[in-house]
This record gives sequence, structure tokens and C-alpha cells, in this order.
Amino acid sequence: MTTALMRKIKKGDTLRVVSGKDKGKSGKALEVIRDENRVIIEGVNIHTRHQRSKKQGKKGERVHLAMPIHASNVLVVCPSCKKPARVGFQKIENVKTRICKKCKSEI
Repeated sequence: MTTALMRKIKKGDTLRVVSGKDKGKSGKALEVIRDENRVIIEGVNIHTRHQRSKKQGKKGERVHLAMPIHASNVLVVCPSCKKPARVGFQKIENVKTRICKKCKSEI
């Protein structure tokens, strides 16, 4: 079930983390997981996984992966005012668009 929170975040948006261990970091939304209310952000919540070698005689490696973060811990960065802001909706010519609650411009 998708919530109103997840409709406000889209793939490709610039997001800023507002709470948690990565507070203050920002990055591009790589993936939005609507069923779990989570989002994967580029360069945020990086975990190291140890991977076995695929072929005999080669070495294993450590892979750095961006893990999902809960959507309530992020805010969308407005492209016009360059500040993290809440997202609202406005109907313009029978088309529902996302707007920045700070500067009222379209996101």
C-alpha cells in the first residue's frame, strides 16, 4: 500500500537526510521502494559486503552497497531555492504537480 509520503518522492530527485547516522548528507534517489516506504540514495547508508571469488584462484573482494533508508528520514531538495523542503500538490490545468512548500515553485 503506497502512502502519501511515497508519492512525494520520485526516482532521480535530490534528497537530503534529516535524521540518522548520515544526517546532513544529500544525493540522488536511485530507487524508491514503495511497499516498504524506503528509498536508496546515492552515497548514503553505505554498507560493506564481503563477496566470495567467483572463480577458483581469484581473490574475493569487498563491495560497497547503498542500502535503503526510511522515507521519513529524508526531504526533497527544491531545484529552485536549493533548500530541503516539504512537498505539496497543486492542480494546474487539471494536472496534479508537485510544489515546494517554501518557495511555491514546481518541482
